[in-house]
This record gives sequence, C-alpha cells and structure tokens, in this order.
Amino acid sequence: MAFDFEPRSAAFIADPYPALAQARAAAPLFHSKKLGGWVAAGYADCKALLKDPRLSADRMTPFFDHLPPPAREAVATLEAMMKRWAVFVDPPIHTRLRGLMNKAFSSRAIESLAPAIQARVDSLIDEFADRPQIDFIREFAYPLPAYVIADLLGVPIEDVDRLKRWSDDLGAFVLTARASPDKYVRAEAAAKEMQSYFDALVAARRSNPGTDAASWLIEAADAIAAMDGPELTATCVLLLFAGHETTTHLLGNGLWALLKHPAELVALRARIHDDAFVAGAVEEMLRWDGPSLAQVRIAREDMDWNGATLQRGERVFLMLAGAARDPGICEAPDRFDVSRADMPHLAFGYGIHFCIGAPLARLEARIAFQRLLVRLPGLALADQKLEWSDNLVVRGLHRLDIEIR
Repeated sequence: MAFDFEPRSAAFIADPYPALAQARAAAPLFHSKKLGGWVAAGYADCKALLKDPRLSADRMTPFFDHLPPPAREAVATLEAMMKRWAVFVDPPIHTRLRGLMNKAFSSRAIESLAPAIQARVDSLIDEFADRPQIDFIREFAYPLPAYVIADLLGVPIEDVDRLKRWSDDLGAFVLTARASPDKYVRAEAAAKEMQSYFDALVAARRSNPGTDAASWLIEAADAIAAMDGPELTATCVLLLFAGHETTTHLLGNGLWALLKHPAELVALRARIHDDAFVAGAVEEMLRWDGPSLAQVRIAREDMDWNGATLQRGERVFLMLAGAARDPGICEAPDRFDVSRADMPHLAFGYGIHFCIGAPLARLEARIAFQRLLVRLPGLALADQKLEWSDNLVVRGLHRLDIEIR
C-alpha cells in the first residue's frame, strides 16, 4: 500500500490520528519522502525498534556533522551540551550517565515530593479558583511541572521563569519545531545561559550540599569520578528540561480529553479519592492522546527489518502516538475510557531510554487531577480555536481556555 502523510500540514498537527491509522496499515516500516526517513506506527513495531541495538538514539552527531563550518561554529555550545545528554547517547556512555541520573530520580526522591506537589497544586488553584475563565496551560499545566522540577533540583523559585524561557528556546531545537526560523540562534543563546547558571549551581552544591537531587547527583558522580564538570552541568539542564515539558502536555491534553468526554469526567469524579483508579485514568490520558508524538532513531548500520532495507545513517520515526491507538493492543482504541483495564502505550518510550521522569510525571498528574476535580466541580471548555504544537516529537496545546462555573 503506497502511502505518505503530511506531518507539516495543519490537519495533521490538529489531529494526527487518522493519518497515523493509515500509516499503521501501510506497512510495518515504510519510507516517507515528506520526512526523509522511515516510519513505524504500530505498537509491536515501535516497541521492538526502540529496543533494537542497530538503531542509535544519537541524532545530534549527524545533524551537527552536516552543518557548514560557520554555522556549526555558531552553535558550538549547543552541540557540546546536546552530545552530553543521556537521551542522545548510546551505551556504554548512556549506561554510565543513566546510572547516575537514577540517583536524582530515585523512588525515595519522588515519593518524598508528594506533599510538596499537592501544596503547589493547591497554591496554583487558589490563584484562579474564583475567576470565571482561565488559560489552563499558562496558569496551571505550564507552571506546576516547572515548580516541581525546580524543587527537586534545588533551584530557587524566583529563577524558574527565566529557566523556563531558556528551556523553551532549547525545546524549539530539541523537539524539532517547524515554525521557528531563528530557533538555532535562540537555542545557542539558551545553552550558554543555562550552562552558566548550572555551572554556578553545581559549584554551590559542591561547597554546600543540600537534600536536593542536584546534590545527590554530584555526590554520586564524585564518589566514583563518573562525570566531569561539563557532563554534570549538561545533565542538570537535561533534568530541568525533560522534567516539565511532557508533563505540561500530559496535564493539558488530559484535561482537554476529560472535558470533551463528559461521561468519562463524571466517572472519574465518582472515584476521585481512589488513588489507583485516578492513576489508571492518567494512563488512559497517556494512551489516548499523550504528549509523545514520536521518537527519532538513526540506523547504525545497513539493516533489514520486517521487509524494509535501511541504510546506515537513515532516520527512523517511531510514531508513539499512533502505536497507542493500535487496534491490536486494546479494544476500541479510539475511544477514551478512564475505566479501561488494559491501556498499553509507549508515551514514555521503551527499553534503555525509557523516560527516567515517568514516575514523577505520573505522580504529578494524579495529584493534579484529584485536586482540580475536587476543588473545581464546574469545569467546562470555553469557546476557542485550539492551537497545537507544531513539532514532530511532542504533542500539546499552546493554550486551553476553560470556564470555572
């Protein structure tokens, strides 16, 4: 079946799922001229390819290697930082970095944040509970994860806004945004600012350790001489960046799904104090319209896979959102159902690069929806034209206007 979708079209950005259903039916792995690479959209295919050692997570090296020398020199700080992010490296370097990052995202660290997360949630709700209408993204989904990851890393709250601006500029590059012609200039400037900021933070924690994740990471790295200074700084930047971007869109997409499906909102409200049920509803939000649209891999060698022949260096786009709607993994996959018993998805990836912050994102979302639905019984969608992010990696809303009745 010949097929190629238009991932840059307004229709795909607004609702990629019809095209992703066609992609699943086209072939296990098909070549897209529009994307300039191979595409997989089935659940089993994406899951297997995420674990295939013949595919590399390092999409940064080939990108920077193909830049003309003057252009490459202009983004030298950005290149150095990206090549030290664990999400863009393969074993054995990845194994070393990931082992140390586990110290910052240990179960002890995550569980200890629950009271602080609830306090942050209630504080944000206090600011708009008496107003008739708000932009949910700007006033809740955007600041909550940023504050939580700042708490975890020991970043002062007064610094969050500027760190978030820098992070957004990095995101335009990392998440392959399509409508930002100056994204490389902005990303380079942001990389320099964040490097300077976290160099100072690491130095401060070395001389005066605290109980935050940055201190634990430094202690663990120094104990076995496992990270140099640039790696520590880059890892702190990664934790800040990855710790809020997808969670913002989980919250936004999740509330949009609930308000578009009133019966499911009622079902969730009826069991809102049941932590396990609410956690299951969060998994359904991740499955039905989660924040992860795709992940990109690079063929490390010439390889044959399920009828397709890939050449070394070719890109593979793993359409995780399409995989979550695969009819082969659950009944009526296009139906949003908070009571669904089995909701497999790949929203946090799979294999060695499974998102290290997944437990934190899940905890934040569970607490957030419990407090929102308990404290605000009259939520409704306001009239609006939704604007979705235009990048190939993350799916989320720029704005979500809701009425508080």
